[in-house]
Amino acid sequence: MLAWRLAISAVLIPLVAGIFYFDAHSGSSALLLLVFAEVLVIRSVWECADLFRDRSKKLQLPAMFSCAAAVVFAGWIPHLGQNAVDAGDLELVGLVYAFTVMLLCASEAARFRGPGGNIETLGTEVLIVSYVGVLLAVTSQLRWVAGHEAGYLVLGSLLVCAKGGDVGAYTLGRIFGGTIFGKSKLAPNLSPGKTREGAAGALIGAGLCGWLWFQFATPFFNAEWAPPAWYWAILYGCVIGVVGLIGDLCESFLKRDAGRKDSAQLFPGFGGLLDLLDSVMYAGPAAYLLWTILPLATWL
Repeated sequence: MLAWRLAISAVLIPLVAGIFYFDAHSGSSALLLLVFAEVLVIRSVWECADLFRDRSKKLQLPAMFSCAAAVVFAGWIPHLGQNAVDAGDLELVGLVYAFTVMLLCASEAARFRGPGGNIETLGTEVLIVSYVGVLLAVTSQLRWVAGHEAGYLVLGSLLVCAKGGDVGAYTLGRIFGGTIFGKSKLAPNLSPGKTREGAAGALIGAGLCGWLWFQFATPFFNAEWAPPAWYWAILYGCVIGVVGLIGDLCESFLKRDAGRKDSAQLFPGFGGLLDLLDSVMYAGPAAYLLWTILPLATWL
């Protein structure tokens, strides 16, 4: 299993890094990132629908694909054309999301043939569009929240801190699990392998990665930029680590309630795409908020 994880990581990390590199050099509209985000959202919607296929009446896959993709695309509209906005903008994301809820409600009403299961199906469709479309749309806005030139410094901070938290949780959980806090299962009904020691590891790992990322990556992106104060960097990392851990547990909740171990069998050793994205896209809105309220962008 470890060999598969290393092999998959050796392919995925350079692939994603390559996409980010070419997108960073293709202009502020970030069209390559748009294509990448739409691929992620379509695949993630499919995995969510597959989880719940036995729990609801026939889900409207084309409608969910279209709605989630439209919510993500709405985040790009302010950044296209001559009057492009060089800052994060969630106004259209919220508006388009409202219309997708209206569309799904109207569509289910048109399909109504009798009582039983219709509300559950509609609720599942709205949940999937919300969980996948909205979270990825807000996360994508990190590309502009501190100016387009800093887009991948910002996105990188989310990825590094969220995955640093994952690594810290796994490492301390394996080494110290059950030895410090006694009955240390964090959420045994959702994820029996997670311990309180692992949660502490997520906090430490994410905080350390936050400090390291800002300290060394900020001047790499622009030699004239100064990294934020160390305490803001650590605070940012710790918050992302905690929220990412909650995101991991929330995805486990969806899988456990559906009676599944993984969201799909896409990547051996990892599971599905949602199993890779859970902590990142759940922590994305938290990262967006922190970039707007903390003095992280010293160049603005």
